[in-house]
Amino acid sequence: MADRRRGGRLAAQLPAAAAAPNYVSLGDSYTAGPLIPNQIAPFGCLKSDRNYSHLAAPSIGLPLRDPSCSGAETVDMTQPQDVTPGPNPPQFNSLAADTRVVTLGIGGNDIGFTGIIEDCASPTPFGRRCQNRYVVDGRDEISARIAATAPKVAAVLQGIRQRSPAARIYVVNYLPIFPETGVGCWPQIPVSWSDAPYLRSKQRELNAMLATQAAANGAALIDVYRAGIGRDACKSAGVRWVEPIVPATLAAPVHPNLRGMQGVAPVVAAAVGPG
Repeated sequence: MADRRRGGRLAAQLPAAAAAPNYVSLGDSYTAGPLIPNQIAPFGCLKSDRNYSHLAAPSIGLPLRDPSCSGAETVDMTQPQDVTPGPNPPQFNSLAADTRVVTLGIGGNDIGFTGIIEDCASPTPFGRRCQNRYVVDGRDEISARIAATAPKVAAVLQGIRQRSPAARIYVVNYLPIFPETGVGCWPQIPVSWSDAPYLRSKQRELNAMLATQAAANGAALIDVYRAGIGRDACKSAGVRWVEPIVPATLAAPVHPNLRGMQGVAPVVAAAVGPG
């Protein structure tokens, strides 16, 4: 989800010129694949030619357009994203009337993923640093951010439908960072034993919001979270699909590694089917 640029307002953009039927992969760093070889232009987007959309495209059988970019928020669907060198054009520019498949992975940067990871990092496995920061007088700031992001995701899905009315649209949720049970794995993921279950619940809440918005806006959900259970960032280097805070392979901290992209790609391809 790698936070690399800031805000703006969703604005209308013209769809791309008509071409052959195609598959468009929209999204943030969990789609793009930061630092996974080989990185491709625009290099400020930290995008891999072995992210899940590139790996799934041959099975889907449509030419791929991949404007995904690390740090992307919902606003970057319709506005240029400030990356260096850049900018990355609005991701919706890749959509056309004859786009047949669209996958979308978005929302994590809208809730401030990078800042949450930084704020919740703890020098010891004790305490409730994260909850003390984000839950004040009964108000959960992360939950509020997730709720505020829901209409933005809805607007993105509606914008896809307007630009590509014949497309099948799929929302791809986020791979698990923490194990399904227990207290995490400090210091591999430097979140205290009390805060790990809290953050796990927030990731589930984010994914639940994405599922709700997909269902409400004519899209299908591809549940890669479920596929990734048992392959979280607390697992060994040969098992995990998400790297811990200090990666053991070429991937960004707390982001999918190549094994993760290779695991997600068949899940996406199976859900989409031939284009």
